Amino acid sequence: MSAVLNAPFYADVPVPPFRPGPVGTHITIRGLTKYFAGWPLYENFDLDIPKHKITSVFGPNGCGKSTLINMIAGLVPIDSGEILFDGKTLKETKIGYVFQNYREALFPWMRTIDNIAYPLKLEGKSKAEVDRRMAELVASFDVKFDLNRYPYELSGGQQQTASIMRALAPNPEVLFLDEPFSALDFEMTLFIREKLQEVFMQTGTTMLLVSHDLEEAVYLADEVLLLTKRPTRVAEILPYSDARPRTIETLTEPSFIHAKKRSLEVFQREVRR
Repeated sequence: MSAVLNAPFYADVPVPPFRPGPVGTHITIRGLTKYFAGWPLYENFDLDIPKHKITSVFGPNGCGKSTLINMIAGLVPIDSGEILFDGKTLKETKIGYVFQNYREALFPWMRTIDNIAYPLKLEGKSKAEVDRRMAELVASFDVKFDLNRYPYELSGGQQQTASIMRALAPNPEVLFLDEPFSALDFEMTLFIREKLQEVFMQTGTTMLLVSHDLEEAVYLADEVLLLTKRPTRVAEILPYSDARPRTIETLTEPSFIHAKKRSLEVFQREVRR
């Protein structure tokens, strides 16, 4: 048998050209494939995430919501596919990440203020530039606690506030949030929700939010990305366009109730499959 016939069957199959997303796309995902223990989680998965919008990711347990944003953020390797940010690679893109477990996200040996400033120091910013940016963040988040204390001396809500401030410190193009409210009490959840919304209105930073709370996912979103069970596909992308700032009154608006109801219908349909 010839060497040609012994070659892998896909050797002569041309790789399709990269297909850009529609106007207004920030993150373009093409052919994303990820296997765990030989089973597909994502397989030839395509997605366009809009710029200057908050996209909430919601879906059945085990569908890979956090894995998806971790692959986009470069924290989990992909098996194949391509992810571009405004046509750029991840290395050329400034991102911020807010982890679910704030206790492990902050460096315990650093004062809280040094934790927040850490990305700026990595960038080589001068002391004056760091001080100026820190003052902006303190004012934006209306910080009342002592940033000179160590993280373990702060409450959980204060630690997560510091984590978000650190993620925002370098003015990222994209902010990833992996269930950032799940370990917080209700009062702190409401506070940080509103602060994130204020930051978004001020900066227009593209945000990608994973949440296990459907009301929260819809409330913060410009669009809700609903996923199927594995191998994971896009079940539906639901736009939600109520004006910001959204408030407690938003929760009783017909448009919010409709968006939440439709999201729940899609979710239940996928869970039952």
